[in-house]
Amino acid sequence: MEVKSIEKKEKNSAEITVSVSPEEFEAALVKVFNKNRKSIQIPGFRKGKAPRKIVEAMYGESVFYEDAINEVAPDAYFYSVKEKELKVVANPSIEDAKVEDDKSLTLKFNAVLYPEVELGQYKGLEAVRKAVKVDPAEIDMEVDQLRERNATVQTAERPAKFGDTVVIDYEGFIDGVPFEGGKGEKHDLEIGSNSFIPGFEIQLIGASAGDDTEVNVTFPEDYHAENLKGKPAVFKCHVHEVKEKLLPEADDEFAKDVSEFDTLADFRKNIEDKLIKQKESKTRDDFLDLLLAQVVDGMKVDLNDAMVEQRAQQMVEDMAQRIQNQGISFDTYLSWMGTNLADFTKSQQVTAEKTIRQELALKKIADLEGITVGEEDKEKQLAKLAEQYGMDVDTIKNFMDTDMMEESILYTKAADFIIENAVALPEPEPEKVEPAEAEAAADAETEEKPAE
Repeated sequence: MEVKSIEKKEKNSAEITVSVSPEEFEAALVKVFNKNRKSIQIPGFRKGKAPRKIVEAMYGESVFYEDAINEVAPDAYFYSVKEKELKVVANPSIEDAKVEDDKSLTLKFNAVLYPEVELGQYKGLEAVRKAVKVDPAEIDMEVDQLRERNATVQTAERPAKFGDTVVIDYEGFIDGVPFEGGKGEKHDLEIGSNSFIPGFEIQLIGASAGDDTEVNVTFPEDYHAENLKGKPAVFKCHVHEVKEKLLPEADDEFAKDVSEFDTLADFRKNIEDKLIKQKESKTRDDFLDLLLAQVVDGMKVDLNDAMVEQRAQQMVEDMAQRIQNQGISFDTYLSWMGTNLADFTKSQQVTAEKTIRQELALKKIADLEGITVGEEDKEKQLAKLAEQYGMDVDTIKNFMDTDMMEESILYTKAADFIIENAVALPEPEPEKVEPAEAEAAADAETEEKPAE
């Protein structure tokens, strides 16, 4: 193989011309023929036994050219990239392929080169960084959620109230006629769970075990069953039992049951520490977003559309895989979203372009500041991932794309550099309105209102 020329074009694209020798192209033809010969049927020969010369004589000398070109093209492209030390992104396209008289092959690729990046200011940037604080009510909420998860249920010898679970038989009627799917027996319904039609649950408040009652509701206009949309219905219900939820007391014994701490005070302190850590991470990310937006705004780069389209496609494929891992087909998910694959992929291009621009900025900063990724950085990241997923480091290594991991570490270190060299501004104080000013403003508003 020989790289004949590299012609740079606009939008960081380049036309790469590669010559494949007659011997290399012939090897590709042989490989393609051997791969397909079993399916070739020629009169006078058993299936798959006809010599290549006979097949070419019958269907034309070029019968295997297209497959052979596709066979050899990837090797030719990657040879040119390595030979000329090109920094390429996105997948190339074959612009032209010509078999010459000497049976050599000339390939022309349209490749996307890594874009040139010119940065503006990236040190000494200013942005608001929110203060991290945890309100006691947030800790109370975490404790209460744990109490809910550890609650017990018992029969309540009283009328049902909000938060109780009622065990009911029910049957629904429209215009006095029962409808399909509107009947259930001994169903556990938590009042306030919003799991039934709006307005249904609240009408069971005050009902006691043994009661027969009617619930009047109207199906929502967007209800999934076409024959029930917007229809008024009556549900005849029989209450078998009222059950109440008993929450454990938030005390030292509770702390011992749900954690490794001996006192509620220590448990609450641990919750506070975790909340602070979560908020610090969120605050850092928000601060970085503001700084990166300034870096990207001041950056000059000519992005190729193919680079953005390929990233958007990859994002969609990754999302599809995650959705399918949950047992939902991606087509079903798209229908729920009211879109199709083409429109959804196009909608991801804005996010794809933003992400690419941020990555280009971070990579350029790393280059300018001599930021690198060493073995110690990789070992720390592997240990962190091993702890996060509860696996040993060797197992993580087997699943990890080391190039992607190294790139991610580089971006993180470059982001840390931006933050360390930025100025964090305090949140602006809310404007104070003096009582007299507020009263005057209210009076002025009243005067401007037209008489009714």
